[in-house]
Amino acid sequence: MEKLKVRDIVRVIEDFAPLSLQEKWDNSGLCIGSPESPVSSVLLGLDCTPELVDEAAACGADMIVTHHPLIFSGLKKISPDDPVGAAVIKAVAGGISVYASHTASDKVISGVSGAMAARLGLANISVLDPDENGNGLGAVGELPCPMSADEATAYVKTKFSLKALRCSRPVAGKISKVALCGGSGSSLIGKAMESGAQLYITGDVSYHHFFTPDGFMLMDIGHYESEKDIVAILFSLIKKNFPNFAVRITENVNSNPIYYF
Repeated sequence: MEKLKVRDIVRVIEDFAPLSLQEKWDNSGLCIGSPESPVSSVLLGLDCTPELVDEAAACGADMIVTHHPLIFSGLKKISPDDPVGAAVIKAVAGGISVYASHTASDKVISGVSGAMAARLGLANISVLDPDENGNGLGAVGELPCPMSADEATAYVKTKFSLKALRCSRPVAGKISKVALCGGSGSSLIGKAMESGAQLYITGDVSYHHFFTPDGFMLMDIGHYESEKDIVAILFSLIKKNFPNFAVRITENVNSNPIYYF
């Protein structure tokens, strides 16, 4: 069997989440390496940290696939004293290609937001903010059964294995319709209200957004917590297409830079 190349792994990911879907400000795609480089093993994680690159080198992986891009914008310097610079130096020195799917995976319904909906067991799921082709950010669906605000809070904490979450004033009635968006989803609060959802779940919500109108409730479960399932999805895609190929998820599964005490 001919040895796989970076472009073979990229093709599988982009068949699932086409790079053309990414947001204009994003930097998804191959940021280190050549599409023609041979690949013997892939390591997956949510963030391309220096520790992840070290792990890739230690386990013999010559390609890293993450959700978040290692490089978001132009680098004015590459220093080992900076986490991004350190990861770049380690990857280049080790001959490790680095790819990220990010907002391309955010904008397919079976990606980040779809995984959130699946965790909650939502039914009748659709894209919250669709484009002309039906792709877009966020998802909206119906809970398995209507819940009070207290019940919904406990349910979300259990399903996402949360120590805590931030929440707006609880709604008085039952919650049946839920909108959600992985990552930083404050820009879709208006879309969530328009969808008729009584609850919107996302991450990175600022203080003033928690002043919500009657009948609408907002939950911030955390950026990492809302996106972490995409790693397993990308793993399954690669494994399904190349069943005898060495692909693994990082042993340091939790790369969340935020700590709760």
